[in-house]
Order: sequence, then C-alpha cells, then structure tokens
Amino acid sequence: MTRFTSDFENLPAQDAACSEALPPGSTRNQRLANFLFEVGMLRKTPRTGYQFLGSGRENVAEHSFRTTVIAYVLASLTGADMGRTMGMALFHDLHETRIGDFNYVNRIYNTRNALLALEHALEGTGLDEVLQWWHELESEQTLEARLVHDADQLDLILNLKQEQDLGNPYAAKWIDCAVPRLRTDAAKELAAVILRTDHTDWWFTGPDPSWWRK
Repeated sequence: MTRFTSDFENLPAQDAACSEALPPGSTRNQRLANFLFEVGMLRKTPRTGYQFLGSGRENVAEHSFRTTVIAYVLASLTGADMGRTMGMALFHDLHETRIGDFNYVNRIYNTRNALLALEHALEGTGLDEVLQWWHELESEQTLEARLVHDADQLDLILNLKQEQDLGNPYAAKWIDCAVPRLRTDAAKELAAVILRTDHTDWWFTGPDPSWWRK
C-alpha cells in the first residue's frame, strides 16, 4: 500500500478555495455529489511503481476494486467482520485522489499528509466511518486491518505473477519482497497457491479445456 505526497499538498489555499466554492447552505447531497466526482479521479491516477518494473500498468481504482474482492475472500476464509474488512479495503487509497500514488523511489524525496487529504475529501459528506476505517487500518491492531493490508499485497503479488508469466525477469525479485510483508496465515497460504498458478489457467484450462481443438 503506497501512501505518499504530491504537489497538491503545497496548495492549501487552493484546497480552501475549493471548500469555499460551495454556496452557504449546500445540502449534504451536494457535498456527496462532489465527493463522488472526486472518487472518479482514482480512475485517472496511475499506480506508479510499474514504471520501475518495466511492464504492467493499472490505476488506483482498478487496484482498489480487486483489493476489495481479495479482502472479501480473506474475510470469508477467516470469519472476520465482512463489512469492516471490505469498507477498509474499498477506501484504503481514497486519499490518493489528492496526493497521488508515489512509488518507493518517490517517497525518498517527498513527504505526504494522507490524513489531511482524506479529511478534506470527506468533509461535509457525513461518511465518518471511512475515516474510522482508515485509522483502524493504519494501526493494524485488528484482524480486519491485517487482512486488508494482506489484500493490498496480494493484489500486487497477483500482478507481479502475471508479469512474471509474461516474461519480466524482475517480477520475481519484487515478489520476493512482497510475500514477506503478508501478516496472516490465510493470506500466506493463498499467496503460495497464486505463485504456483499460471495466470491464464482460469480460462485456458476450463471450463472446457478442449476449446482450442475445435
């Protein structure tokens, strides 16, 4: 999970101006409409680590979707609270609408204020639970938070395994770094299966593996 800063944090006046742009007496629905437009920015926010891997690409919205699906799977395997686990996963990178996604090289030279970005994004929406989930995820004290952390890593591992299958020799090095970050036994066991599964098996070998002879 990458949480870094961007030049937007250097523009507090602009943030303030955006907040003041809402007319007095704006309804909660108006604020929610603005929030939903902001969420759409995740479709346009690239995950930047792939430029160093040399292959692969995705945006933050794509990453957040599969991370949430993985979190659902892990919660079902462990009996964790499904709603909290999925909520944390769905919004775990929401702050990147404002600060972007910075890779491990970028973070050497940049600072960030993910909490401030998230507070600004949620201000006036009434979605207080999202901020509570973020704090829970940051503390990693609950099973649900650890599962979401692992779901975040498993999404990366899945992408790296695909790039490895497609011939990128550096993907294996990245996998070797990602797997030790897993916290839970459920995630470690799932990762072991992922790493011995060809990424095309789900369609190439089934449901009718003889399709290619037809």
